[in-house]
Amino acid sequence: MGLTAAAHLADRQQPFVVLEAGAAVGATVREWGHVTMFSPWRYTADKVARRLLESAGWQAPPDDDLPTGNQLVDHYVAPLGRLSAIAPHVRLNARVVGIGRKDFDKVRTEGRDRQPFEVHLASGEVIEARAVIDASGTWSRPNPAGSGGLAVPGEREHAAHIAYGIPDVRATARARYAGKRVVVVGSGHSAFNVILDLLTLAEQAPGTAITWVMRRENLDSVWGGGASDALAARGALGQRAKQAVEAGRLTVLSPYRIRAIDLADGALRITGAHRGAASTVAADEVIVCTGFRPDLEMLNEIRVSVDPWLESSAALGPLIDPNEHSCGTVRPHGAKELAHPEKDFFVIGMKSYGRAPTFLLATGFEQARSVAAFLAGDLAAAARVELELPETGVCNTSAVAGAAGCCGGPAPAEVDACCVKDADAKAAGESGCGCGDPAPPPLLQIGSRRRA
Repeated sequence: MGLTAAAHLADRQQPFVVLEAGAAVGATVREWGHVTMFSPWRYTADKVARRLLESAGWQAPPDDDLPTGNQLVDHYVAPLGRLSAIAPHVRLNARVVGIGRKDFDKVRTEGRDRQPFEVHLASGEVIEARAVIDASGTWSRPNPAGSGGLAVPGEREHAAHIAYGIPDVRATARARYAGKRVVVVGSGHSAFNVILDLLTLAEQAPGTAITWVMRRENLDSVWGGGASDALAARGALGQRAKQAVEAGRLTVLSPYRIRAIDLADGALRITGAHRGAASTVAADEVIVCTGFRPDLEMLNEIRVSVDPWLESSAALGPLIDPNEHSCGTVRPHGAKELAHPEKDFFVIGMKSYGRAPTFLLATGFEQARSVAAFLAGDLAAAARVELELPETGVCNTSAVAGAAGCCGGPAPAEVDACCVKDADAKAAGESGCGCGDPAPPPLLQIGSRRRA
């Protein structure tokens, strides 16, 4: 997202600097580089970035191909970072630890907007800027294993046997998991990837035992939209996981609430509640796939407006809230919705969604386009909507098993795209799930949800 913003700023001849915390562009993507994305190339490369790349002789991969994370970096992110219009302005190993206004703390108001930003790096360097776009994502802040959002007792103490995200269990991390008892925590697409990779490993390494624990009450709400998902690879992912469960290839504990993790007889002992009764699970390794949250500490001296429970940009909260929001086709939003009380400060990309897992790359590309247009003074372009997303065919709702999904989807899905369809909307012939709903007026701050 940072390089995408850079591409749009370069296209508009705006000066910029990109601060990359890693040793190379795409460093975070490399951490899940073995994973095949469910978005094909047509949704995985920004239009302006494509044009700049093509002018330098780049050939786009086939639109319908599904890249892995490594291929995304090799064939798109790294070439983008090498463009002559961008490369001189990219700073590597530049981790931001704080952002503020020069000589102004968070409290002081008069004259604030005329002060430059100060961006503090871990190296001790301070960089001044007239505007800041925070595209730092959420990958570095995984959610803990506990269902209450807090690390359970023992989780930090036994971190050597707990991995977060999507480790490469079939290759670089194979020795760690082969022939071991592995517990996977979570019910989203990250968990699907890990489960399917572990099942392949189990076929090759006897003794590999997989236990899948999730807090979902209803497994029918986990698998996704299947053939109704316009992103076919995403729909297939859930169906493959479902087939493995139905074939008895692993143990599933649902609903399960993890209460503590400790050591007993040389192995991890996970204690919790399964269907309301006390339960203990033994494991050699634990993989936690429970999502991510934004790092807001670096913004302590910035006046931000944050949704109280999603920790997203405040105006986005009602549009993306997985508790009650509509289909994965998000309502259009851009610079106005992404703005904060701090003038010329924006959060884009996954971090703008906070804890909501419904973000798509195409959404971020549109965010970058709109914010760059705003900072270049092109307010008409900033307000224009140029977002095209596939229908998801999946929902997140508390509906009973087997209930119809939104936008033609068959059944409720895990929190990756969502739908709440009320009886009044359905009776009136409206979608009730945002697929055809008009966009609401842009809002800068929203303090509470509208309830049906």
